[in-house]
Amino acid sequence: MDLSNKAVIVTGGARGLGAAFARGIVAAGGTVMIGDVLETEAAAVAADLGESARSMHLDVTDPESWQATVAATEEAFGSVTGLVNNAGAVASGVRLVDEPLDTFQRVIQTNLVGVHIGIQAVVPAMRRAGGGSIVNISSAAGLVGMELTGAYGAAKWGVRGMTKVAAVELAPERIRVNSVHPGMVLTPMTAPTGIVTDEGGFPAAPAGRVGRPEELTGAITYLLSDSASYTTGAELAVDGGWTAGPPMPGR
Repeated sequence: MDLSNKAVIVTGGARGLGAAFARGIVAAGGTVMIGDVLETEAAAVAADLGESARSMHLDVTDPESWQATVAATEEAFGSVTGLVNNAGAVASGVRLVDEPLDTFQRVIQTNLVGVHIGIQAVVPAMRRAGGGSIVNISSAAGLVGMELTGAYGAAKWGVRGMTKVAAVELAPERIRVNSVHPGMVLTPMTAPTGIVTDEGGFPAAPAGRVGRPEELTGAITYLLSDSASYTTGAELAVDGGWTAGPPMPGR
């Protein structure tokens, strides 16, 4: 995919999926602003990518932080034509009835409200650029019900729904909005669970293993590119078939 002349903001880009997305954007010829509260790690990723990347402190729950990031991206690259809403907080790992209210509110604020603020922040810049593409990172937990993901699942289902509303409202302005739904992927966020990418390491998915961050970059790059010019309001699962259905027992 060709992302020449595309300038993209990636939230949560300091590590894991976000860092992989940033690398994929630059590899496809685009430029990227890496936004994260992990400033040192974000700066290291940007430095590794050279002149095609910059980094900013970005708290996705703070509208002023968003405005500063959008302004810095326009100053560095001339426009904002893409946004990957990737930053997120982890699930609490407890049953919904036991989930503390403050935990629920924190996860919703980052994973859902942060996406809402981000969309509002970039749309004026995309209008100035003549259009753009917003990719919202939801989850397999935004496609099916999963145990122990009360706040996380609620937020990711919300991202899925918000994506469709935004796609309908923004299509006349040539701004496309799609959601991507990763399954279990090995990142710094999921590593503490002990998952590995070995074959057979994740029998719940038909693919039989968890994914690697770089295996999602193609989907992101496609949705940001002009090759997806007629794709909006879509939801793309990149989950090794996890949400398609369970494998046969003993397979």
